[in-house]
Amino acid sequence: MSTLPKVAWIGLGIMGSPMSENLVKAGYDVTGHTLERDKLDRLAAAGGTAAASVAEAVRDADVIVTMVPASPQVEAVAYGPDGILENARRGALLIDMSSITPQTSVDLAAAAKDKDIRVLDAPVSGGEAGAIEAVLSIMVGGDQADFDEAKPLFEALGKTIVRCGPHGSGQTVKAANQLIVAVNIQACAEAVVFLEKSGVDLTAALDVLGGGLAGSTVLARKKDNFLNRDFRPGFRIDLHHKDMGIVTDAARTVGAVLPVGAVVAQLVAGLRAQGDGGLDHSALLRAVERLSGAQV
Repeated sequence: MSTLPKVAWIGLGIMGSPMSENLVKAGYDVTGHTLERDKLDRLAAAGGTAAASVAEAVRDADVIVTMVPASPQVEAVAYGPDGILENARRGALLIDMSSITPQTSVDLAAAAKDKDIRVLDAPVSGGEAGAIEAVLSIMVGGDQADFDEAKPLFEALGKTIVRCGPHGSGQTVKAANQLIVAVNIQACAEAVVFLEKSGVDLTAALDVLGGGLAGSTVLARKKDNFLNRDFRPGFRIDLHHKDMGIVTDAARTVGAVLPVGAVVAQLVAGLRAQGDGGLDHSALLRAVERLSGAQV
């Protein structure tokens, strides 16, 4: 019998499926729930157990992980008679790895405390590739003791694992991460259009840029997307639009001025309005191409 904690995993999307499977590979007993039958079948095929509801999934769990798109979905699975807080056992640890507003995380931790359920907010960065390869960056908010307890589980999912402060801190750092990523993708997209219109060998140019100060994880991860115009979703524009709203609102609350971030947030919103919300966020290239006169 495994001495590892029993895990309930809620949300088996682009990120949640490979992450939960990595826990199975690491020896965890994982019971999952999501709305899509094929995702439940995938978890079962990987060695996990499919549950028909949130309540069923969390009932016997020591650790509950949620990985859903946004604050409304976190609230939907956490609250109410069929939700996590009403059905998890006392003393369980709830780790929300979704990207949501810091305030939602703070409120969830307060509500869970009344049920004797501990909470960490632990959003991630690294995209689908990072989830598959278990090399995610995990930024955590919550109590130190709960972080220490969760550390072995995090180590099965990522490589850079840092407690950033109290409840909500992980989400604040994730918002900053999404600001940096969006601005970086936009800069890369503008460089690609500039290089192509100048007649430069794009592959050679991106290779040499990647080896200098202009190099970044974004450029390394998204170079092939740019070269091949491959915008199959690893992280959708729709979700980055949501995240730019989070960072814009949070910055306003604390009095931080984000002029470049505001422009990129509008460019992301414009791309979504043009019907590209389901594409990978590297599709910001399409917006620059349109602005430069291309028909895309």
